[in-house]
Amino acid sequence: MSVEVKIPSVGESITSGIVSVWHKKDGEAVKTGDALLTLETDKVSTEIAAEAEGVLKIRAQEGAEVKIGDVVAVIEEGAATAAPATAPAAPPAPKAEAAPPPPPPPEKTDQPANVLPLEKPAPIRVAASGRITRKKLSPLRRKIAAQLVMAQQTAAILTTFNECDMTGINELRPRVQEAFQKQHGVKLGFMSFFVKAVVSALKAVPAVNGQMDGDEFVQNHFYDIGVAVGTERGLIVPVIRDADQKSFAEIEKDLAGYAVKAREGKIKIEDLQGGVFTLSNGGIYGSLLSTPILNPPQSGILGMHKIQQRPVALNGQVVIRPMMYLALSYDHRVVDGKEAVTFLVRVKECIEDPARLMLEL
Repeated sequence: MSVEVKIPSVGESITSGIVSVWHKKDGEAVKTGDALLTLETDKVSTEIAAEAEGVLKIRAQEGAEVKIGDVVAVIEEGAATAAPATAPAAPPAPKAEAAPPPPPPPEKTDQPANVLPLEKPAPIRVAASGRITRKKLSPLRRKIAAQLVMAQQTAAILTTFNECDMTGINELRPRVQEAFQKQHGVKLGFMSFFVKAVVSALKAVPAVNGQMDGDEFVQNHFYDIGVAVGTERGLIVPVIRDADQKSFAEIEKDLAGYAVKAREGKIKIEDLQGGVFTLSNGGIYGSLLSTPILNPPQSGILGMHKIQQRPVALNGQVVIRPMMYLALSYDHRVVDGKEAVTFLVRVKECIEDPARLMLEL
C-alpha cells in the first residue's frame, strides 16, 4: 500500500510553492513524523513531514514549482521490511564492441494525473561570455519585490530623521543583565526598548497607528509590532502581539523564539500577519542612515541604525556619545508632518531615559 505525500494548504491566498530541499533521498526509508521536504512559498517556508512509515519515492525534484494539493512523492508502506535480500552478483559478461546507448523509452501517456513527473530545478542560464548569469527568482523574492513596488506606488511616503543618545541603555543593560537573564532565561537586548518606545509613541500619536482603506481611515486600538528579520531567503516581519501588555522579558522571549524559527525555516503565516507598525534594524549590517520603505498597509516604519561614537554638544560641552540615527518613514496621506516629528521625538525621549520607559512613566 502506498501513501501519497501532498502539498498541504499553508495559508490563505497561497496557491503554489517551490520544493526548496528534500531532507530524505529517493528510495530512503522514512518513519512517521520525519521531515521530508521544505516548501518555500511567497510568504513562508514550511516543513512537510511523513504521515506513514516506508520507502520514499520522490516525484518532484528540488526546485520544482508545485501547487497546493499536488502529489510530490509516495511512501511505499512495508517496502523497507519486505525488500528481498541482495542477490549475488552475476558473473561478468564477455567483452563486446562498444555500442551507442539505446534511446530512452518513450514517455508513457497513461501516467496518473495526480503523480508529478520528476522535474528539474529552474535552470541557471550562463551567457556565452561568462559575464552574467540568470536564474528565476524564488516566490518569496518575487513577493518582496511586488510589495516594495506596490508600497511606492500606493502611498505618499515621506521620511523624517532624528538621533538618540544610547548612553542610558548602554549603562543600564550591563548593570541588570545578569539578574535579568537569571530570572527570565533570556538576555535583555536593545530591541525590546525600541518596541516599548514605539508603543509609547503610538499611544501619544494615534494617527501613526492607523491606515488607509479605500476612502476610509482605519484607526487601530491594539499594538502588534512587526520586527523585520533578515533570512537567507529574504526579509520577513514576524509580529510581537499586544506589545503594550507584555513585559521586556516577554518581548525578548518572543524575539528569541522568532529568531530560532527563522533560522530553521519554521515561521508560520500567522506569525507575519496583522502588524500595525514595523521596526527595521539596518544597524546590525552597519547601516548609518537609510529611508525605510513602508510595510503595507501600515502607515509607519522606524529605521534603526548603527550605534556610532560621535561628538555632541551637551550642557555647553563637546562630549563623545554613542549615537544612533533614527528614520521614520510614514504615509503622508494619514500622518501630518507635525505628528510624524512628534512621534519620533517621543521615541527619542523614551530611548534616552530607559528607566522611565521600563517603569512606564
